[in-house]
Amino acid sequence: MSNLQNFLRSVTPVVASKPLPRNYMNDPIAKEKSEYFTLGDLWDCYEEWSSYGVGASIALKNNENVVQYYAPCLSAIQIYTIKSPTILRNLSENHAIDGLDLELESVSEVSGSEKLSRTSSNNSTDSTFEPAEGSRDPLSGSVSSRDVVVNQQNVQRSYASSMNVNENRLGYMYFQHSEIASPCWRIPLVEKIYEFSEKHPGLQTLKSVDLSPASWMAVAWYPIYHVPMKGITKNISTYFLTYHTLSASFQDDFDDDICKDLPIEKKEKGGIPLPPFGLVPYKMQDDIWLNKTQAYEKFNDLYSAADSWLKQLNFNHQDFKFFTSNSYNMDHVFLY
Repeated sequence: MSNLQNFLRSVTPVVASKPLPRNYMNDPIAKEKSEYFTLGDLWDCYEEWSSYGVGASIALKNNENVVQYYAPCLSAIQIYTIKSPTILRNLSENHAIDGLDLELESVSEVSGSEKLSRTSSNNSTDSTFEPAEGSRDPLSGSVSSRDVVVNQQNVQRSYASSMNVNENRLGYMYFQHSEIASPCWRIPLVEKIYEFSEKHPGLQTLKSVDLSPASWMAVAWYPIYHVPMKGITKNISTYFLTYHTLSASFQDDFDDDICKDLPIEKKEKGGIPLPPFGLVPYKMQDDIWLNKTQAYEKFNDLYSAADSWLKQLNFNHQDFKFFTSNSYNMDHVFLY
């Protein structure tokens, strides 16, 4: 098993699942699924990782073994729903009337002017716009908190001026965000989600069967420390972006190579795995991470998938731009 595979399995959340409510059984979209999870269940998987980091085992050439720990931060997210907020709310009310022992959904109303067409999504809800000159490098520490606040204010103005009422095959836009702050100003993933959830409760309550296939998130993984702390002769501090689908539509299409050998503790918990479908590195050492022949093909597939996904959605992902424009060792990647 390559070190890259070890990393991918380590950062794959396995989300606790629930039986599908009866009022969804007649839904032609959801009826093929017997289980679902809420977005709140997903964030629970990142609770411990956000506090202590998640470890990935790395085998080095000179028989050295090290566990590198990574801290997750929300890099980008887009949430599209299959049905309108009104229909989702009615499903929730029927769900409560049926007496099922499940959470009552409280998806907030989205007005027509808040439904964005993906084809015009160069401006995200929070930050998919061209940042100020001082904030272009998301791995530098040169951006002040005041700069971040000003940028967020600029985003809101840009977003307000670009909204339209087009609805298309992507579904109903509920929420989107693309982070522009430097890592030194970023807060852990779960804290960021809780912050957004105050105004967007659906980030906790929406079900996977409610989400359009266009729903996804990107997680930035920053190396924080490794064990053992001393005696390691190689620099293993690589940064990663992982891309994950959120809709139940992809539950049966997950990467078997990643899921089949998940850590025992994840298998014992059961649930729905959400392995990365895309990956972008920064400062990756090929001889460390691609230490098996099949790892090169796997890496190219994941990188190409991330690149293709963002192009299809016309999404302006700032971290992706920085990682790809500053990676000096990406010559082995073949884009097609």
